[in-house]
Amino acid sequence: MPQGPDIAPGRLTDAELALNFSDAHPPLTHAQAVVEADRCFYCYDAPCIEACPTGIDIPRFIRAIATDNMAGSARVILESNILGGSCARVCPTEILCEQKCVHNTREEGQPIRIGMLQRHATDWQMEHGGQPFTRAPSTGKRVAIVGAGPAGLACAHRLAMHGHDVMIFDRHALAGGLNEYGVAAYKLADDFAQREVDFLLAIGGISFAGSEVLGRDMTVAGLRREYDAVFLAVGLAGVRSLGIEGEDLDGVMDAVDFIEGLRSTSKQTVPVGRRVVVIGGGNTAVDAAVQARRLGADEVTLVYRRGAENMSATPVEREWAQTNGVTVRLWASPVRLVARDGALAGIEFARGAKGADGRATYDAQDTFIQEADMVLKAVGQTFLPDPLNGESIAIAGGRIVVDENGETTMPGVYAGGDCTPGEDLTVAAVRDGRNAAEAIHAAFTAAVAK
Repeated sequence: MPQGPDIAPGRLTDAELALNFSDAHPPLTHAQAVVEADRCFYCYDAPCIEACPTGIDIPRFIRAIATDNMAGSARVILESNILGGSCARVCPTEILCEQKCVHNTREEGQPIRIGMLQRHATDWQMEHGGQPFTRAPSTGKRVAIVGAGPAGLACAHRLAMHGHDVMIFDRHALAGGLNEYGVAAYKLADDFAQREVDFLLAIGGISFAGSEVLGRDMTVAGLRREYDAVFLAVGLAGVRSLGIEGEDLDGVMDAVDFIEGLRSTSKQTVPVGRRVVVIGGGNTAVDAAVQARRLGADEVTLVYRRGAENMSATPVEREWAQTNGVTVRLWASPVRLVARDGALAGIEFARGAKGADGRATYDAQDTFIQEADMVLKAVGQTFLPDPLNGESIAIAGGRIVVDENGETTMPGVYAGGDCTPGEDLTVAAVRDGRNAAEAIHAAFTAAVAK
């Protein structure tokens, strides 16, 4: 990223940056958590459980908080979701468990703050109790996992619980995946992602090899020969391009790279423009826009091609952007990036509207230019199949094909998380990894029984 008067690091002081990137939502005190837990009806047929992809017994863990059984509360959560601490911070609980809370149907319409209570319990466990699970006696079975994000870590932990030895490979130097490199710093503040990784690995039996790239340093077939099973949790490593004129101008970059750079280095060294435009309508776009503002950008505009109801970012995320000084413009599609004297000066958009058939239409004659010295593209991530070329692993619809057990078309090779069909949520990735581990363990057990 070039540096100059319009794109430069260090726009704010260290003290300002520390404040801007501190925990976005401070934790509950224990007294506050108990009061909140007491609001729960502890429903017998709780709809919040059905809404949780990992199936946490939510009323049970909340009741444990209410009775001051913090260890019991944390164990209920972590039995289903070993990454319950990060999920409590980053999951869109407002459209999952909290949306189904029966309190929404009551006059006050305020659901139980399930995410905050989950954070309270898991934080207590990490601070006071350490790793609550013990490793079973070694089975001698060895499993390779490619990808150290939520799916890979959840798979590794569950396999280790069953006594299997696990080796995790990842293209990054640190484990954590999106939690470490792709989530806004204020959501997982105070190095929480690495502290959670350390907490998870404390069970034992799990090794990690960083800076190892599938297709360069290893192949799936090679891993399959060396290990008793393989789990692929490679995520979505590709990013979509805009496909418009000027996309190669200095000052134009992918939002995921911007966020990763911010998470990987001192915030004081991250360059940011004075006038930043973010293109996209998902959580990545919101994270990039808010962080650009908090780095010291004078103006940040998030532009989305359709209406607010079509954005994948939740209403809570959209409100968060606006309360952080981000201007949101809807119904505008990028046409070209505008240069002045060879440097990025802005981006031209065509105005759009919802057509009679409900689809977006744009008027090529009705355009406007949004001035910018920095443009961040957040128009979607894609699965990169190249590392699997030549492997007998089926890919359809841009994702790895798996059966009900998470097994691919290559026997003994499983996959889960964002690289497989389904919702791209951290909690869903944890579920996939956990379930694949159970399927792998069942396969090992069945083989021994024969």
